[in-house]
Amino acid sequence: MTIAALRPISLCASALALFALLQPAAQAQTIALDVPYVPTPQPVVARMLEMANVGPDDYVVDLGSGDGRIAISAVKDRGAKAAYGIDLDPRRIDEAQANAKQAGVVDKVVFEQGDLFEKDIAEADVLTMYLLNTVNMRLRPVILDSLQPGTRVVSHAFSMGDWEPDRSDIVEGARIYLWVVPAKIAGSWVIERENERFTVDLDQHFQEISGTTEHQERLRGRLNGTELRFEVDGQLYVGQVEGDRIEPISATGAVADWRARRS
Repeated sequence: MTIAALRPISLCASALALFALLQPAAQAQTIALDVPYVPTPQPVVARMLEMANVGPDDYVVDLGSGDGRIAISAVKDRGAKAAYGIDLDPRRIDEAQANAKQAGVVDKVVFEQGDLFEKDIAEADVLTMYLLNTVNMRLRPVILDSLQPGTRVVSHAFSMGDWEPDRSDIVEGARIYLWVVPAKIAGSWVIERENERFTVDLDQHFQEISGTTEHQERLRGRLNGTELRFEVDGQLYVGQVEGDRIEPISATGAVADWRARRS
């Protein structure tokens, strides 16, 4: 007997019980998944976490967490302080929770059913994903606007369009991409060093930097999270971006005594 065949006026207690039992399965079947479930091979998981340099100070958020293997491995194998997995399919959440229990990490790993675009991921130190190019492109502005500069983002198989990865690798035929969320430094800056002071207008394309000084000198540089490197007139500047200020970082061959502020 199917639920469709039952008449509302003749529902008996046993039919109601059957309906209650079938409801969760019916709900699971009606959820439209943006991404098909394909588990990430464990060697790929290990390399993703290694590339992101996951360690004891890191809170790892896994988008489309499936059976939980990435979040669980982040805590169990890499010593992350905590991990959080999000998946749209409640069946995967049940599976992931069972796997976390078996791995003995339920005190450090949480899995939650829901739409990843509706979850708060701003506290992530490391963001991992195995989604699709289309989903990654929808996520890209969220990542750039909500995650702190320096957050590491790792994707299995799928890229972020013209946001070039900071690193990539291939493991067992699978491509892995790593990005470091860059600080936002586009605008006009005043650079001061010793008895010199000049203005530079910076343009930013993700982690790539270009600009022109007030003396029409061209510069090119690159961000690694909050660390900025650029050259002006053959001189290397290395600094730490702190909001509207840049403080110098000691580096071989770099200008030592300089600072910058956004004007």
